[in-house]
Amino acid sequence: MSELAPLPTRKDEAFRYSDLDALAGVWPVAREEIVVPTGQSTSLSVVEEGEGAVARHLLIEIEAGAKFDLRILNAGNVFGRVAVDVRLGEGAEFTMGAAQLGSGAQTLEIVTEVSHEAPNAISNQIVRSVLGEQATGTYLGKVAVARGADGTDAGQSVRAMLLDRTATANARPELEIYADDVKCAHGCAVGELDATGLFYLQSRGLTPPQAKRLMLQAFIAEAFSGAPEEDRLSEAALARLGAIL
Repeated sequence: MSELAPLPTRKDEAFRYSDLDALAGVWPVAREEIVVPTGQSTSLSVVEEGEGAVARHLLIEIEAGAKFDLRILNAGNVFGRVAVDVRLGEGAEFTMGAAQLGSGAQTLEIVTEVSHEAPNAISNQIVRSVLGEQATGTYLGKVAVARGADGTDAGQSVRAMLLDRTATANARPELEIYADDVKCAHGCAVGELDATGLFYLQSRGLTPPQAKRLMLQAFIAEAFSGAPEEDRLSEAALARLGAIL
């Protein structure tokens, strides 16, 4: 019988902001392997909104010319972690849209590593977090472009909204590029609801909770836009927002 992998420490970059006590209860995390064959398209929706601790680790290989659409709703759990490792073949496409919705003392995290290993592949990651009370939300995302992977197009858009000053958002989008003729970009922002926008909506007859809800709904909508299960994901996210507000 092989020995179990040791529990990570905060020296491990991918677990720097984890709740290690909660992680211990679900360790080791089983790896789930997904292969998208050449030229095919598929999708997956991951919804984590239970009450305990949960962790998933997805290993995704997207072969030449294939497409994979991944959507994640990380909400509700005391500790919720979704790790995603992706390898892209020539001309492959990867889309990820994720929303993290936390309150209380929740720790929610999404950790990704997207490897462009062949030319002309496309990846796009959109992560939106809404955090209240003492919740912590983390996104650690690395895009690696190998030598020879010319024509790569990779994007990361990471934004977090803090409902209380006691909430914490951690974000680290990272690029590692060893090829020429690539298009790679990342953006990251952490802020609060715009007071002017809230005032405008209230002046149009909305109550403060309704105004907040509408602005937050628009904020997270991009994460699920165009998803095969967009309606189901949006409804679940709105229900969780209602509980947070």
